[in-house]
Amino acid sequence: MKSSTFKRSILAMGITAIIAGCNSSNTEDENTNPSQPSGSVKVGLLPDTQGGGWNVAVHPMEAVLAKHKEEGVNVVIPVGDLTDNGSTHEWEQWVGVAQKYRDAGIEFLPVMGNHETSWAYTVEWIENMRHFIPEDAKHMPSAEWLNYYVVRENVLMIGLAYYNLPIAFGWIKEVLADEEGNFDHVVIASHDGLVGAKYGETREQIVEGVKDDNRLFDIHKEIRETFAEHDVIWVQGHEHMYQRSQIHARTYGSNDPGGRSNVDTLASTPSGGNHRMPSYTQIVSGNASYKGYEYRYGERELIQDVIHHKMDTMDNGSEHYDANAPILTFDGQRIDYHAYSAPHTIKHNDDGPKELADPQWIMMDTFSRTLDRCEALIYPNSIPEDQRPILNHIVEYKTASCVGTDGSSAQLVGGTNNTFNRVDTTQRTLSFHEGFKRAETMNDLTRLAYQFLFTQNKAWDPNLNSAQRIHDGEQEADETGAMKGNIVVPATTIDMKKHVTLSWMPKLAQTESDVLIVSGMQVHGGTYQNSHGGAKDITTETGEPGSQPDGTAKGPHTSLPATATKGWDVEQIIGDHYGVQFTADDSINADNVTLGQYTDGEWRAIAPENCVLDIAWDESFANGVTPQRPAGCDAYPVVGYDRNYENRWWLVADKDIEIALVSK
Repeated sequence: MKSSTFKRSILAMGITAIIAGCNSSNTEDENTNPSQPSGSVKVGLLPDTQGGGWNVAVHPMEAVLAKHKEEGVNVVIPVGDLTDNGSTHEWEQWVGVAQKYRDAGIEFLPVMGNHETSWAYTVEWIENMRHFIPEDAKHMPSAEWLNYYVVRENVLMIGLAYYNLPIAFGWIKEVLADEEGNFDHVVIASHDGLVGAKYGETREQIVEGVKDDNRLFDIHKEIRETFAEHDVIWVQGHEHMYQRSQIHARTYGSNDPGGRSNVDTLASTPSGGNHRMPSYTQIVSGNASYKGYEYRYGERELIQDVIHHKMDTMDNGSEHYDANAPILTFDGQRIDYHAYSAPHTIKHNDDGPKELADPQWIMMDTFSRTLDRCEALIYPNSIPEDQRPILNHIVEYKTASCVGTDGSSAQLVGGTNNTFNRVDTTQRTLSFHEGFKRAETMNDLTRLAYQFLFTQNKAWDPNLNSAQRIHDGEQEADETGAMKGNIVVPATTIDMKKHVTLSWMPKLAQTESDVLIVSGMQVHGGTYQNSHGGAKDITTETGEPGSQPDGTAKGPHTSLPATATKGWDVEQIIGDHYGVQFTADDSINADNVTLGQYTDGEWRAIAPENCVLDIAWDESFANGVTPQRPAGCDAYPVVGYDRNYENRWWLVADKDIEIALVSK
């Protein structure tokens, strides 16, 4: 498919319905374009369900599938490691839970994990899963029931078995070409991924890879570029923790048009329209089992930016496991993502459902966006002052203009990223072995690590996670005299970034302009977890030694706003104050319209006409200074009209929003 993201004619097509964001619900649009799909697709992710002791973790599995059913999911992707040992008994358990949800109308697209990959277990896999894989699925030749795809409405969904990405990439490109025009969205599901949170094929098959095994080495960059071009959402399991990140096709320093260094600020150009970052979204789906893993290696900052991370291991300060139920909703050009989490302390099926008899679900991550969007990374306000001008490390909510199809434009115009989440990692090693692995010396392994994973800390290219991202470890000769050893990846502390998007939807019957969706402002509450998920206090506790690029430790974040919840529930989170400016086309008469917001299922004016301030925007409004307002207006957001510019409004917000001009 030639990406529809960059085709303005396609971007302007009608959308069937507005899908609810955190503060909204479905509403019909009389401008529905019959060429668009008539229904939405809700895709639920089922994380690893192995239970240990030759059992499936039936209680978390049941809870997650029940949540999916409750939320109206019509496709579930089990992302591998459905079982612990692939035994007949485990398959009977898994099928016993899944079958009733299949009978209720939910379709399953299972992918094989590493706990099901031996030959004998593959026989069990095909015998049990071929009845779940849809009959209309199209399979990769010689990998039937392992790698396959389906198209549902305008969503292409591809499933890959564990470690099959390098093997299947040529086939994936053929699928994208063969199905061009039949999809707008691409979801690729596998058990593992290029990067991951604990594992990652880049580390395992390239940096620590076997000598002369170049299947992934030769196509690593092409994979990222292809996925970025098609705006892929990659979903996976394997890690027993939750993480959302952006994986970049180009590294820092690129000056290609649309290259990462040019699009950390939201922007559009007269000839090219709106531009996305050259990256794709990776979702590590979380946990539905009786084990949890610590955070190893951390952010692979050369190609990865971590947006959200949550784990619980029942160890080292963590008091429970998580059950995770992520859901992707596709409707026309729009995507809405809601990820739910519920704590539990179950270690064996015999423990009973315990907390999962009545799961206490919270929405712990969310985003809403369309294919017509601008996007940016907003960095946490913990970067040393002298590092901020380098490589566009923007900590303020300020962007260039993003243009709608009706001539409207919008941009962020103020505020500082003081509400962000923090997480620690453990110390790990990377190994080499002369004559066996790709790297045969410590120096060669260091080179590979900096070539494919980490940023080497330099004054002109700082590593925001560490002053010394890796250092030499130990080495010795084996029994043949060949050298083997390792380099050390020290423990560090990572402050997460915000992936902020400005998306456009066409004008609705209830609006007088195109609709702007601002997303990514509300997912952080100021949490801080240690490397195993134990709770820490970001305002009082210090990060790991050397976790700042200047060699110091990340200090307590004393600038956390008093409104920060320090919690995970995004529906309760109050984000930083930020300013958004909305400029309408000059064909609109400003006397007849005002700035409106979509909340509680309807469009309404953000504030009464007498509360709309007749003053220009000032950055201080997003930094704690409230302009004088008429009596009775304190209950409404601060909103104004700048008559210095025709048809320009501004707003101070603290959450994700959907806004447009509406009639007075």
